[in-house]
Amino acid sequence: MILILFALSCLSLLIWGVLLLARGGFWRTRPAAPLAAKPRGSEGWPAVAAVVPARNEADVIARAVASLLGQDYAGAFHVIVVDDHSTDGTADAARAAALQLQCADRLTVLGAKPLPPGWSGKVWAQSQGIEAVKTLGFPADFLLLTDADIGHPPEAVTQLVVRAEEEKRDLVSLMVRLRCDSFWEKALIPAFVFFFAKLYPFAWVNNPRHKTAAAAGGCMLVRRTALEEAGGIESIRAELIDDCSLAARIKHRGEGRHPIRLDVAARSISLRPYDSWKDIWNMIARTAFTQLRYNGWLLAGTLAGMTIIYLVPPVVALVLGPLGWPAWLAWALMCCAYAPMLQYYGRSPLWAPFLPLVALFYVGATFASAVRYWRGKGGQWKARVQAPVQER
Repeated sequence: MILILFALSCLSLLIWGVLLLARGGFWRTRPAAPLAAKPRGSEGWPAVAAVVPARNEADVIARAVASLLGQDYAGAFHVIVVDDHSTDGTADAARAAALQLQCADRLTVLGAKPLPPGWSGKVWAQSQGIEAVKTLGFPADFLLLTDADIGHPPEAVTQLVVRAEEEKRDLVSLMVRLRCDSFWEKALIPAFVFFFAKLYPFAWVNNPRHKTAAAAGGCMLVRRTALEEAGGIESIRAELIDDCSLAARIKHRGEGRHPIRLDVAARSISLRPYDSWKDIWNMIARTAFTQLRYNGWLLAGTLAGMTIIYLVPPVVALVLGPLGWPAWLAWALMCCAYAPMLQYYGRSPLWAPFLPLVALFYVGATFASAVRYWRGKGGQWKARVQAPVQER
């Protein structure tokens, strides 16, 4: 038994060495430095239209809309909120926010049509907002696809446009800073972005020569012509992980690869609270099995991999003591890898040794995601089940 534990700890140590040295430096993820905007007249700035799908978001939509209407952007900018059959007054809250800022003319609120078969709810709402850009005649060189629970700083649109223009990117996306105030948010939220960055190293995403593509759905600025060349938003109509699917379509369209960019945000934030561990559990369980393409073998491999990478080091280290030195080293490397993300979220590095417990939580939520799918409740969000029905 001791030899088996020692061997597993050596394997974990080897994996952590590879992750730190050969996984795109995912652990060094940090906000990009702001770019200086070159002087230009108002007509020199590309037009931007923001599309915001919203379903029962009355508690956050006003702040999100206010942050968009408060953008310090010199070009044409219009906001379209698509109310996806809300029952809590979401549309009225959005309109009230615009009236309070005395810029109701820059906001359009649409009621979503019934969800057709084969579409996910969010993408269907986005498609109607994008269609409204055409039918209502709003100028839009870029589309800002953002969520109803995101707060944007005044310079957000300017910075996204400047980066897209200066670096000739077809998609610029920000992983906004998730709220990290409650105990459960402090304990579990930094790991969410850490695991995402490990799965999709941002340096690989940003490298046109690398096949990895990803985006964060809360904030995506996409060049309108690039979206059309990629098949339009309808090309991802059935996708639950719509952001990464769109990024793949944009980056891999046509021949060769096209430049996209993904960064963690410096100031853009999520307004959605996760005060209970159940809220974070449901956030993970909603799409974790979708990420595994509803494949039981991939699920088993993921659970085994997470066990070896995150759970073996502390267990073997505490059981074998000094004899488990590879496990201690693996645990130390794990803490070093996690420390920058904790710093980004303003958390003490003393949280790092508890990452194995956090990983165990995520493993449980991933397995729960599979169980929900097998029970016909996969992808449930805002009282709507969206994952495809399992064939029997």
